[in-house]
Amino acid sequence: MSTTDLISRIAALQDYDRYRDLHWEGSFEDYLHIVRERPQVTRNAFQRLYDMIVSFGEEEYIDNKKRLVRYPFFRDPIDGGRDAIFGLDIPLMRLVHVLHAAAQGYGPERRIILLHGPVGSAKSTIARLLKKGLEAYSRTPEGALYTYKWVNLRETGLAGGDDEMPSPMNEEPLRLIPPEWRERVVRELALGNDRYRVRIEGDLNPACRFVFRHLMERYRGDWGKVVRNHVRVRRLVLSEKDRVGIGTFQPKDEKNQDSTELTGDINYRKIAEYGSDSDPRAFNFDGEFNIANRGIIEFVEILKLDVAFLYDLLGATQEHKIKPKKFPQTDIDEVIIGHTNEAEYKKLLGNEFMEALRDRTIKIDIPYITKLSEEVRIYQKDFNADRLRGKHVAPHTFEVAAMWAVTTRLEPPRKHQLSVLQKMKLYDGKVLPGFTQDNVKELRKEARREGLEGISPRYVQDKISNALVRQGTEGYINPFMVLNELEKGLDHHSLIASEEQRKRYRELIGVVKTEYEEIIKNEVQRAISADEEAIQRLCANYIDNVRAYTLKEKVKNPFTGRDEPPDERLMRSIEEKIDIPESRKDDFRREIMNYIGALAIEGKKFEYDTNDRLRRALEMKLFEDQKDSIKLSSLVSNVIDRETQDKIDVIKNRLIKYYGYNEASATDVLTYVASIFARGDVKS
Repeated sequence: MSTTDLISRIAALQDYDRYRDLHWEGSFEDYLHIVRERPQVTRNAFQRLYDMIVSFGEEEYIDNKKRLVRYPFFRDPIDGGRDAIFGLDIPLMRLVHVLHAAAQGYGPERRIILLHGPVGSAKSTIARLLKKGLEAYSRTPEGALYTYKWVNLRETGLAGGDDEMPSPMNEEPLRLIPPEWRERVVRELALGNDRYRVRIEGDLNPACRFVFRHLMERYRGDWGKVVRNHVRVRRLVLSEKDRVGIGTFQPKDEKNQDSTELTGDINYRKIAEYGSDSDPRAFNFDGEFNIANRGIIEFVEILKLDVAFLYDLLGATQEHKIKPKKFPQTDIDEVIIGHTNEAEYKKLLGNEFMEALRDRTIKIDIPYITKLSEEVRIYQKDFNADRLRGKHVAPHTFEVAAMWAVTTRLEPPRKHQLSVLQKMKLYDGKVLPGFTQDNVKELRKEARREGLEGISPRYVQDKISNALVRQGTEGYINPFMVLNELEKGLDHHSLIASEEQRKRYRELIGVVKTEYEEIIKNEVQRAISADEEAIQRLCANYIDNVRAYTLKEKVKNPFTGRDEPPDERLMRSIEEKIDIPESRKDDFRREIMNYIGALAIEGKKFEYDTNDRLRRALEMKLFEDQKDSIKLSSLVSNVIDRETQDKIDVIKNRLIKYYGYNEASATDVLTYVASIFARGDVKS
């Protein structure tokens, strides 16, 4: 195949229709027709950002009797979930509410949106997502926006030797309409509809104002000739890489901070061409505020800004104007979003020079996740199959790491006689006896700084990486390996402020280890009792006895054929496994029979796993009956007979098939659980 053929195959991938749409150019007249058909093209930056978020949908749900809204945009559908944010529905809902109010012009559009929270709490990710989303939205028909350029200028000499001059700040073309005409233009041309009102706000930037003024003089005030002969409107595509509509400012050290990075600087090469440093054509409107016009600007660690920058920032926020050197106030239209950590924010509170900044700031707390299942999703996303490259992660590894991370962020409950672990389970939607949704609500209310302190997900990610590398020869990692890495790292953790805090984190590792032991004990028990036929026989036997007991009948013994009283010992041995007291046994048995009757009316058959409580009781009973015959404790010795080995292999295969273990991790879990039972036998 020739080189030409290869190039043709690559070229065939191009979507020419899309390319033409994104590079559309037309006259001012053409643009007015677009505005009449789709007035949303004239939206301001806040309106466009809000519409972009909700364009991905809204999902309502109830949490602790509270109506919440989840925005799928923050799952990063643009990039396949690479920057997805988990467990922060409430802070993100607050952020979107602020943007909505700003889009309506209710006041927040004159404020800095400040994302505040501990390190590693996804503040930068939120800002990155908003920029990425706005960039992608500008490429869609729904998110289209337009700017203009001056053309046919060579004969006028207004652009030096060039024939064209783009609007340096990518302004809205309707700004070319003089302010005194704007209301009548909107009304008489019927621009806008019930949903999108067209508002023409702001003036031209100094360079475009200069060209416009001279062209008006050239055509003796004939505005129509100016726009027909010298204005071309074009589609504007926002791009962070090309510095179009999306800006990012990161403070340097205090000695090297320069306000021209925000508002632009003189182009000394062009002074010779235009003859003066106060000629706006000799100015580079390329500061971050300039290039972010029509979009969004992110201030990384905003509170590290030098006080000298404060005036630029306040003007940009409150008046939507900036002051380039040697030029008048210039209108801007952009969302200003910054983020900062806890230490920097405390400095702001104590700095009297920053009072004006505090007054113009809307602070949105972005805490650490306090919901276990959401924290787990972070690690599952970061350590997916592609990244693991064939290495096996034993079940519960991420869950146990997340459990420890979340418990470090929770405040110890002040009442209810709860442990931190129980509190974590309640927050995750688990049901604990004696606790309701109202109790969970109360727990959240009494916590003052929950989620603003504790261990960052980054620390856990680093330690999981360490475990993968260190234990790489075995080809898999398990929870104990990760917990050991987490504990070892505490000695050198730079963000732990005191020995007391370090001690508490170590104690929580012990708590989590104990909880993990319970999880795997239960898992092995279920694997042992996962004999479908045996558990169905046990269930049928129990139901026959319960039916006879509630109807005051007798049961036919399958071996002797005699009618005998219901087997009370069998029934109680099952019921005790789920803590049914003697005084409640009649109620429980009637409940089971009523449940079976209700299913029969619906034409459904009762199975052992239809009722979750009964299923657990049957599994635990079967485990007790089979545990001794399997001799699991023999795993910790060196001598295992063939019959026992066969039974152990069956359990191991069940762990692999139903619970996600591999050969090595299943063997380790069985050996560890066997040692627990061996310790129990010694104690008894």
